[in-house]
Amino acid sequence: QVQLVESGGGLVQAGGSLRLSCAASGSILRIHAMGWYRQAPGKQRELVARITSDGSTNYADSVKGRFTISRDNAKNTVYLQMNSLKPEDTAVYYCNWVASRMVVGPWYDYWGQGTQVTVSS
Repeated sequence: QVQLVESGGGLVQAGGSLRLSCAASGSILRIHAMGWYRQAPGKQRELVARITSDGSTNYADSVKGRFTISRDNAKNTVYLQMNSLKPEDTAVYYCNWVASRMVVGPWYDYWGQGTQVTVSS
């Protein structure tokens, strides 16, 4: 069984910073991509940032230049550094891994439980 555990959310004033972490437990053998999504009340879940196995990254336009995704393969952890936070960044942030517990075969989506980020104005 693979579990993703997020941490680092909280309440911060506009202009502040937070760093989210997502640690995976379980026997993951291959990773295709790791990412962060967010969902604000009444809105659909959206991609915030993603990093693939070759290190390529992509970001939502709304966070470019402010957020940075990174990973530590040895720790099976992905991070999201969020700077210059705005009230519109307020949402529940979810970690997502596209990975496999097998040497060959299909990829699976794994999700964390979510962590609340609230930015006050």
